Amino acid sequence: MGAGKTTVGRLVAWNLHLTYVDTDEAIETRARRTIAMIFAEDGEAAFRQLERDVIEEIGQGRDQVVSTGGGLVCQPGNMDLLKETSLVVCLWASADTIWERVRHQTHRPLLQVADPRAEIERLLVIREPFYREADVLVNSGLRSMREVGVQVAHHFAEARRRLPVA
Repeated sequence: MGAGKTTVGRLVAWNLHLTYVDTDEAIETRARRTIAMIFAEDGEAAFRQLERDVIEEIGQGRDQVVSTGGGLVCQPGNMDLLKETSLVVCLWASADTIWERVRHQTHRPLLQVADPRAEIERLLVIREPFYREADVLVNSGLRSMREVGVQVAHHFAEARRRLPVA
């Protein structure tokens, strides 16, 4: 969260003339509820299953940029599923940068705790090994989202050039 996935994903899709898909938006549309409501009413496990269902469905598509929630790749099998059909790019930033970006947002269920800054740090420690499995890691904390978008678009373009011609 707060690494710039949505902003960068939209920029990359626009620059490369691809479809942009946000898994959180797809989940909310499918469930007809917000992510916060799903967490509150059904719990995190139910949300994670909805995430899995959405990426299985989305994985069948082509020519798209998919932005996922930060915890998706921590669930067993999800990273492998993404890598079957996609170049997986992980945007990362320091806990301080993330906190500065999200501290005024109220729609993040994982931060509805007594010390959200400490929770960000805890989540980053837990998630780091999973994030390191991405094909490309990009630090989004040191540059503008536009600059990050250009870098990610370059990686996508390079990956597409290396695909075998059918």
